[in-house]
Amino acid sequence: MAKMLTAEFQGQEVQLALEKIDRTKLYGYIDTEVVDESGKPCELATLLGDGHSLVVQGGTGLAYLSQDGLWLKKPDLRPVDRQGQLITPVRSTFDTGVKLEQQASLDDYLSHNIHLIYQLVPEEEPPSALLGALRGGAIYQFPFSYRGGVVANAGFLLMGSDGNIFLCVGTPTDIEFIGLQATAAVVLDEESAPVEEDMLDFSMV
Repeated sequence: MAKMLTAEFQGQEVQLALEKIDRTKLYGYIDTEVVDESGKPCELATLLGDGHSLVVQGGTGLAYLSQDGLWLKKPDLRPVDRQGQLITPVRSTFDTGVKLEQQASLDDYLSHNIHLIYQLVPEEEPPSALLGALRGGAIYQFPFSYRGGVVANAGFLLMGSDGNIFLCVGTPTDIEFIGLQATAAVVLDEESAPVEEDMLDFSMV
């Protein structure tokens, strides 16, 4: 069952189901199956550093250790910034809902690296005012976190040319302005090109 996102627009709420759009849905996919000489499917295994031990799927795990090498449980971990100050985690957007109040410009949207796209399927007809704004090209921005965590990504709600509503999730593009000055390229003709006197004579090799 698709997760439901609660969006509020001008005091009216609408329930939106998220359907992830990925490459497999757009272009399809090919499954490659490796079999042995008898036709049985093979399983992926990892060869350890000793050169003869094999670890199959499920044979490894992830552990959290303190600086003293003591075992830690994930609920005991606390996120901190570079100065060691505690960071207040964000809740999942599915628990808090979103208010469609902040409009973003097209430049704001294009200045983000979009890494996730969801098609939003409303449970019932969305408010006509919201549909009218989206058809007019309005883009609404809000913090989005799927499961909750340390920080929230930027979420953009917009309508495609096909009339479907989409949620695009991304992070700001980190672009640094260096300057407008360009290095000039100097082209020399054959007459003005420097002549190297001590050229290597291959006849002497």
